[in-house]
Amino acid sequence: MHWPEGFSDEQAGSMRDQFVNVSDIAPTIYDLLGITPPASYRGAEQMPVTGHSFVTVLNDASSLAVNTLQYFENSGSRALIAECDGMWWKAVTKHNMGDDFDTEPWELYDLSADPSECDNLAESQPDKLAEMVGLWWQEAERHGVLPLDDRGFELFNHQLTAHAPHRPDRRYSYRPPMSPIPSSASASVGGRAFDLTARITRSPGEEGVIWATGNENSGMSVFVQNDRLVVDYNSFNNHTIVESSTRVPAGDVMLQVHLERDTRTTGWAEVSINGETSGRGQIPFYMRMVSSIGSSVGMDHGSAVSARYQAPFEFAGTLHDVTIQLPARLSASEKAAAAANEMSRQ
Repeated sequence: MHWPEGFSDEQAGSMRDQFVNVSDIAPTIYDLLGITPPASYRGAEQMPVTGHSFVTVLNDASSLAVNTLQYFENSGSRALIAECDGMWWKAVTKHNMGDDFDTEPWELYDLSADPSECDNLAESQPDKLAEMVGLWWQEAERHGVLPLDDRGFELFNHQLTAHAPHRPDRRYSYRPPMSPIPSSASASVGGRAFDLTARITRSPGEEGVIWATGNENSGMSVFVQNDRLVVDYNSFNNHTIVESSTRVPAGDVMLQVHLERDTRTTGWAEVSINGETSGRGQIPFYMRMVSSIGSSVGMDHGSAVSARYQAPFEFAGTLHDVTIQLPARLSASEKAAAAANEMSRQ
C-alpha cells in the first residue's frame, strides 16, 4: 500500500503477514476516510458492506488479524479459512460440474504448520473437518451464497438469459453518476431500432455527452453542444451527424433519439426535444455490431467517439436519467406472421 500522508517514515517498506481478504479492502478504506456507508442510496436499500477494517494491522505490525473467519466459493468449489485457539485451519473442496455438492470430499489443512497445504488431515481429524464444513455452510447462508449453482455458459451468456442487467422488457435505465458499463452489460444497440430518452436540467451554454458507446474507431455518441442536441454515428470513422434544428432550452428538458434500420445495411436517426421532432438524417452504413468497448452515461469514457469534442466531455448540467428501450423480442409465431405479411407484398 502507498499512502505517504497516512503512513509514517518508520512504517515505509514494512511488511504485514496477518490474513486479510479482498472483502476487507473497502471497509478499510471507509475506515481510513471516516466514511459510514449509507444504508440506502436514492431510495434503494444497499447490501451491507462485508469484510473487516484492518486499519489496526496497518498501524501496528504486531496487531492480531481482524479477519479470522473467511469463506470462499467459485463455481461450486468451496473453502473456509478460520483461526481457532491460535491455529489457522483451511477446509477446501474442488467441485466438478454436475457432481453432488453434498458428497464431494473435503480436504483439511493446518495452515500454521503446513502453509503450502501438503498434508491433508481430513482422515486423521474428522471432527475438525466437520466443524469447518459446518462453519462454511453457516457463512454461505449468512452472505447469500446459497443455493449453490455450478452453471457456466447459461449464467454468463447474457443473450440466453433474462437475468439482470438484461431485463425481459429490454429496457435499460441509468442514473448517473455511474462507472462505464462493459459491453456484456450494455444495451445491445447494433443492427436494430432503439429509443433513447434522457431527462436533463441545464443552464444556457451547459453541454456535454449524454450517452456514448464505443470509441474513436466505431461507436455512437449523443451529446449537447452549442445548445443543440447532436447524434454522431461513427461507422468505422465515417461519421453521420444528426443535429437538432432547434436549440435545447434551459431548465428541465426531455431529449429523445430514435434510430431505425430500414434496409439490411442502411438506417436513419431522429432527434426530438420535449417531444417535438427537431432533426433527422440517413445513416449509410448501419452497423450490426457497434463496438465491443461498452458504454458510458454522462461522459465519453474512452477515446472520443466523436471528433467534435475531447473526451470525456462530461455533461455540465444535471443528467437525471437515461433510458434505452430496445424492441421486444418476437415469438416464433410473430416472426412467421411478419414474414408472411412481407411475402404478401412481394
